[in-house]
Amino acid sequence: MHSVAVVAFDGISPFHLSVPTLVFGAAGIDSAAAQYDVQVCAEHPGPLATAAGYRIVVDAGLEALADADMIVIPSWKAGLVPSPELLAAVRTAHGRGARIVGLCLGSFVVAASGVADGREVATHWSAADRLAREHPEVVVRRDILWSDLGDVVTSAGVAAALDCCLHLTRRDRGSAVAADLARALVLAPHRTGSQAQYIPVPMAASNGDDDPIERAMVWARASLADPVDLDRWAGVAHLSRRTFTRHFRDRTATSPQQWLLDQRVDHARLLLEQGDDPVEAIAARSGFGSAVNLRHHFQRRLGVSPAAHRAAFRGPEAA
Repeated sequence: MHSVAVVAFDGISPFHLSVPTLVFGAAGIDSAAAQYDVQVCAEHPGPLATAAGYRIVVDAGLEALADADMIVIPSWKAGLVPSPELLAAVRTAHGRGARIVGLCLGSFVVAASGVADGREVATHWSAADRLAREHPEVVVRRDILWSDLGDVVTSAGVAAALDCCLHLTRRDRGSAVAADLARALVLAPHRTGSQAQYIPVPMAASNGDDDPIERAMVWARASLADPVDLDRWAGVAHLSRRTFTRHFRDRTATSPQQWLLDQRVDHARLLLEQGDDPVEAIAARSGFGSAVNLRHHFQRRLGVSPAAHRAAFRGPEAA
């Protein structure tokens, strides 16, 4: 079981602190098992104030970062300069191979440590300008839910932090475990990191229980193995192609075609993890038509080949 060190600080938001302990450690969830060994630590252990007006007690110090597989900075206070000791501990952990995760304003600590110099860092859209000013050595992304560089992961805040932690669980433990955890948390099973942080013009509420876009999504998920023509798809929602595309983008902040591609890649990933079908059969079942197309899109979206992904979860003999 991978170990996770979550860094708390005086004045932390209890919600932000709870995100990694909830997702990685299943804290307080009776219907899900912990997938990681999670320890909360602080540079100055002992009683810590929170932004909610009550105090918490943290027993572990920064020594917890010395052997953790993943370091999580769940948030940070605006204007608070990370200490040299904290930054050194983050750099040392990264240097020995630990994954560094900055959620919401935790990206400021990641950027200050230097472990993401020259690369992209995501943060909450409202803090993106300040992060870019204070740390011009990183490329700030305000338009995505999270950025996963492998060794460094950063995200926007609140719900996006939950999505990011669920994404990391999926990456480490597989789609089935992540789906079960999402069900326990009553979260969407998967939102891609490239999805926009917020929708400027939200879609109007449906008049009644029948939601045409949701109906179209359900139909498409059940039809992944078949060609999905956009006109026919729009017809399921009883909308014109143009209106359907506009409403779909309003709902998801992505195009119908891109959303469908994400669903197919995720379905292929689940089939690779749970079954023994050859890649050609999985390509057909997930709507890619050929193993060549599956490999192309799988590698492009996930940064790994289908065979390598299967090997990571099924053992080297499965490759």
